[in-house]
Amino acid sequence: MLFLFVVNIFVYSFDKSNSEKQLKAREVINSALNNYSGCISYQVIQQFLNVATQKFVTPLTIKDCHRYITDVLGPLCEIFSSIDLYKSALEIKEGWRYSFYDSLIISAALSANCNILFSGDLQHNQKIQDLTILNPFTRP
Repeated sequence: MLFLFVVNIFVYSFDKSNSEKQLKAREVINSALNNYSGCISYQVIQQFLNVATQKFVTPLTIKDCHRYITDVLGPLCEIFSSIDLYKSALEIKEGWRYSFYDSLIISAALSANCNILFSGDLQHNQKIQDLTILNPFTRP
């Protein structure tokens, strides 16, 4: 079973103001890395680096970004930009009424044959084709 992650999972892993979400995000990421059970798209890397270098209370340095790409983001990145990915995202946007960028993430998850898309922002428990969106921060 593969899991695709959206950028907020990675952002929360650095969020010292919310230790519960930080711990859960780190658990999800470490599990994906250790069990080879997760993947991300190029878009997650772009969005994370933008947030990490501009919006963190203490922005990551370029050196820290390089290290994080090498150790975490790079090993998880499996989906890259393509015309088919954009076309699929447009269909998802039209059919499910998500923003284009959220639709692009969903399209990436579908193209990676993921069963689960972890997101703290998208609708929890929503099913799109064979994909289920789960919020890992929601309590059972």
